[in-house]
Amino acid sequence: MVERFLRYSLEHGRAITLIVQDEKCLKKTNLTVVRLEDDTVYYITARSAKEKPLKRECILSAAYARGDDGDTLKRENAQYQLDNKL
Repeated sequence: MVERFLRYSLEHGRAITLIVQDEKCLKKTNLTVVRLEDDTVYYITARSAKEKPLKRECILSAAYARGDDGDTLKRENAQYQLDNKL
């Protein structure tokens, strides 16, 4: 299921929420995936546009970010209507 959210973020450029375990604690973070490799996810955050790596083994859970319901068709239709009005 985590893979699905990672691909959603990568393909649509949308932020997702991850629960990540590092050496010290659990963290909840919002990020946007920019590149996927076999064992590493590269991401950016709202605070930093610098690409950072994250080991897949550290990811415990994933979900849509707050305010996102995952309905990309609805967003694409809204953008299409906006483009046609101009």
